[in-house]
Amino acid sequence: MPVTATEALPLFPLHTVLLPGAPLGLRVFERRYLDLVAECGRSGRGFGVCLILEGEEVGVPATPAAFGVEARIEDFGNDRNGLLTLQVRGVRRFRVARTRVRDNGLLVGEVQWCDGPAAAPLQPQHAMLATLLGELLEKVGGVHPVLGHASANLRQLEDASWVGWRLAELLPVTDEQRLALLQEDDPHRRLDRVLEWLDEE
Repeated sequence: MPVTATEALPLFPLHTVLLPGAPLGLRVFERRYLDLVAECGRSGRGFGVCLILEGEEVGVPATPAAFGVEARIEDFGNDRNGLLTLQVRGVRRFRVARTRVRDNGLLVGEVQWCDGPAAAPLQPQHAMLATLLGELLEKVGGVHPVLGHASANLRQLEDASWVGWRLAELLPVTDEQRLALLQEDDPHRRLDRVLEWLDEE
């Protein structure tokens, strides 16, 4: 069995699940995370966001979930209290093989990148999910870059992977359910899960 190479990635454990393609706003005030932002600025790299399984977002390093998503900084600023604010977007999924803690308290994961999304046309049994997503996107406005571009919207709504991530982002599901979808490699099985949850409502 081949050994999969790992890569060091600084982690930002949160009480939320970041999904591929999803935006997230953050306020940064702890020294370890200010250092993290400075490091990302120098290297041009992102950092990992994982759901906290045990612990808190501040203080002692929390226990993160085994799966997370790389966050790339798109914008930054300051709030009225002078705290650093970030706008990030989820990019690649990863699995955490092991973790270590730097001297400044920052958690670093040795991560294995999950395969990127291959083109996966929507299957007929999931067509109603694309219709539902189209209705949701009309209500939320300009959250996603493709909104307002009809041809791009149509292509995205035919992509099982994109439909699954956007439904996981927009539907009122729990973080545990989002994490279950994040751990699933097959985009069609993700949509099967979403259908099951909708049927239970």
